[in-house]
Amino acid sequence: MTRCFSLTAARNRCYKSSFIKAGLRSTITDLQDGTVMHCWVPRTHNDSKPNLLLIHGLGANTMWQWGDTIRKMIPFFNIFVPDLVFFGDSYTTRPERSESFQAQCVMRLMEANSVKKLSLVGLSYGGFVGYSLAAQFSEAVERVVICCAGVCMEEKDLKEGVFKVSDLEEAAEILVPQTPEKLRELLGFAMFKPPPSTLVPSCLLADFIDVMCTEYTEEKKELIRAIPKDRKLSNITRISQPTLILWGEYDKIFPLELGHRLQRHLGDNAHLVVIKGTGHAFIVEKPKECYRHLKSFLVDLQPPPSTPSPIPNNENHLLSCKGEAEKITLKTA
Repeated sequence: MTRCFSLTAARNRCYKSSFIKAGLRSTITDLQDGTVMHCWVPRTHNDSKPNLLLIHGLGANTMWQWGDTIRKMIPFFNIFVPDLVFFGDSYTTRPERSESFQAQCVMRLMEANSVKKLSLVGLSYGGFVGYSLAAQFSEAVERVVICCAGVCMEEKDLKEGVFKVSDLEEAAEILVPQTPEKLRELLGFAMFKPPPSTLVPSCLLADFIDVMCTEYTEEKKELIRAIPKDRKLSNITRISQPTLILWGEYDKIFPLELGHRLQRHLGDNAHLVVIKGTGHAFIVEKPKECYRHLKSFLVDLQPPPSTPSPIPNNENHLLSCKGEAEKITLKTA
């Protein structure tokens, strides 16, 4: 039976309207290599403002993920909000699935919009893409915010107890949910305090899946599989830009240890801020605190106080990872 009304589609229209009212317009850019990119860009570019790139993660579309942030940041920046490849209206016929390829597509999109300098915020999977973009195009990227993205994970972590769920196929089934049960499972991993099942009926979850999660499902799973493939900390470039790392205290998708690992990898150039009482979706659970840190770092240009990073010896580090694995259920995102 065809649904007469979709709450998800209605909210989508509201977000689209809010983007337009904020001074953004929807654009399609053909990169001329089989790749087409959709992006929200400023209707009128203000040369007196710096440029800010917001890169979404898996799950809801980019409008849902960045809608509240745009409203608060638009007075300070020319904001660009792309759909990554295989999300929204962006796609490619090319076989590449790495975050490096995604970053190259985004940078070509920015160049097509005459953007030469920018700061960026990458959320979850978007943090992988944002980090890669900063590494590949260091002359263009000025400041970096990585939100709950396990950039410094290694392929061996899947087998060594850092992630409770080590089967990527099982993780992909949850991260690209196709049933209300899988979407409930994803909400449980993403949020510190997920809504009770009784408050979210299956019909609403099915509606969300129908609108958000039915296109490019296999391609999105391929993106997930590509993240840990042959990944080693020693091969991850140390970016040089001032970097803010934001992490939820009880992240069940990427455990907090990976935030500390990234901070150690980058050294004094990076600051880790742990948002207390939140999980992976801290941008939803504590949006005001998240915005406060973003504004301080990107607008006021103040380095935030870092969360102390534990200095592990081999034995204590192993015990710490095992302890976290017992408390935290992880899925790759």
